[in-house]
Amino acid sequence: MTKDIYDPAFVAELFDRCSSNYRWWSEVTSFGFVGRWRKQCVALLQKGSSDAPDIVDLMAGTGEVWPYLLARFPQVNQIIAVDISHQMHLHAVARLHADRADQITHIEANALQTDLPADHADMLVSTFGLKTFSPDQQAVLARQIARILKPGGQFALIEASDPKDWGLRPLYRFYLDGVLPWVERFFLKGAQDFSMIGTYTRNFQNCGHMADALRAEGLDVNLRQHFFGCASSVSGKKPIAAKAAQH
Repeated sequence: MTKDIYDPAFVAELFDRCSSNYRWWSEVTSFGFVGRWRKQCVALLQKGSSDAPDIVDLMAGTGEVWPYLLARFPQVNQIIAVDISHQMHLHAVARLHADRADQITHIEANALQTDLPADHADMLVSTFGLKTFSPDQQAVLARQIARILKPGGQFALIEASDPKDWGLRPLYRFYLDGVLPWVERFFLKGAQDFSMIGTYTRNFQNCGHMADALRAEGLDVNLRQHFFGCASSVSGKKPIAAKAAQH
């Protein structure tokens, strides 16, 4: 029977297996673009909205975005990192960010079902986790984001995408669907986990559906393309006087 690649248990197991190699593998195989895109995502959050912001990082992984957040917002009160993968949590806390432990609270949970309090976060980010959600799950995630943010709170989400209007898309798809699986099998002892990015990005397409879901929850939303559409981002804020949800 074909596995449901959006089932939370499947996603958790996938990233548990990837955890030890995730950081370096994603940087190398993206030619450094993931780091650039994370920095661009954080830059979408405006300074000055809070002197000591509480920031939620959904699908936090091993915390690759935290250095960018702490550089842009050095007075951050707390980063609350949510991830479904137990091994990602261990690598993030024990191996990569032990010196930042006083500023980061890591919650092992499904982002669709967190019990974070309502109207809690000044800011919310997510980098490269959206593609693991189906369209229906994205609608649930949008409701969570609208609930978690304070009125006036900001969000910025970025994800690898499928650049359908780019002339070099066939080469891009060949790299994701053909080259990456071969390289992974050769260098990571036959693993076929990171190559799932090809399937996920093709299904995800871009952040357009997530943008619509966030608008339906009454949030102000901006949709952007990065590097010819190889990544896309959605950012904005929760209005002070929350709009009625449009369904």
